[in-house]
Amino acid sequence: MEIERGNNMSYDFLFRLPGLLVAIVIHEFSHGCVAYALGDNTAKDSGRLTLNPLKHIDLIGFIFLFLFKFGWAKPVPIDSRNFKNRKRGMIAVSLAGPFSNFIIALIIGFILSINIVSNNILFNILFIMLWYNLMLGIFNLLPFPPLDGSKVLASLLPIKYEYLFYKNEKYLYIILILLIATNSINRILGPIIDFSLKILIKIIT
Repeated sequence: MEIERGNNMSYDFLFRLPGLLVAIVIHEFSHGCVAYALGDNTAKDSGRLTLNPLKHIDLIGFIFLFLFKFGWAKPVPIDSRNFKNRKRGMIAVSLAGPFSNFIIALIIGFILSINIVSNNILFNILFIMLWYNLMLGIFNLLPFPPLDGSKVLASLLPIKYEYLFYKNEKYLYIILILLIATNSINRILGPIIDFSLKILIKIIT
């Protein structure tokens, strides 16, 4: 029984790994590309304008993604002082990651909808990849550090409140960890992801 369970876990990991890596790499790469386009070379100088997964994986966040289906990657270094408009630049860079995940999910959904994938294993891998991209995009819009939604929210606040937000972000970070560890985040976002998946299916069919 232990061997069989181990084999099932191995197969599960192999099925989920491509989706995890694609979602993480595209997400972080998009952050860096938009920042670079807006005049900030920090990500480029740090070697983050790459599709190499090893440059983007945060070990704890990756483990959380695999175990709890919610997690994060290594944040791309950004220096907002290099943007012509700091707040607008941060909003654009922050939204680039989630939006890239939504685009990938849409593309994969279209591929699956036109029935050109006849191999069941490949179909399952692509569907899991779609789900991870959809999940990561939605999850990162939450207003908890270190997620992208927190940076969007902070950039929308007046400077005085933005300062207070970043000053106290460690407490919001702890709340996020607790929500993930207790699976509360799944109960909150699960219905949203399922609804988004249904909308996606309607769009591509």
